[in-house]
Amino acid sequence: MGLIHTALVVSDIDATLDFYADLGLERTNEFELDGVRNVYVGSDDTDMELQFKYDPSSAARVEPAGIDHVAVEVADADRAFEDIVEAQSPEVVKPPVDIDPANARAAFVKDPDGYVVELVALED
Repeated sequence: MGLIHTALVVSDIDATLDFYADLGLERTNEFELDGVRNVYVGSDDTDMELQFKYDPSSAARVEPAGIDHVAVEVADADRAFEDIVEAQSPEVVKPPVDIDPANARAAFVKDPDGYVVELVALED
């Protein structure tokens, strides 16, 4: 048994893909099912992916209820934070901070639909 992916409903697939590409995630798969476009992104470092579900017939605003955050591992939290702020100007939830109990440094920003994304660098 293992984790494969997490699926997030998005309101603008292009903005979402641009945002996550600026974090270094690449498109790994894509298909349409029942009029809903499904696009997966991931990295070479892990088998886990994010799946974005986009329904062009739905004009409803996405509400990320119940999802606290999505964590993306980065080599350097400060650098990744600076890069994404420069490239995308996301809402900043928390700038880079040390998280001593997790032996990590992390920053938190919101993606185009308001999902909180943790940019986490695990320390040795």
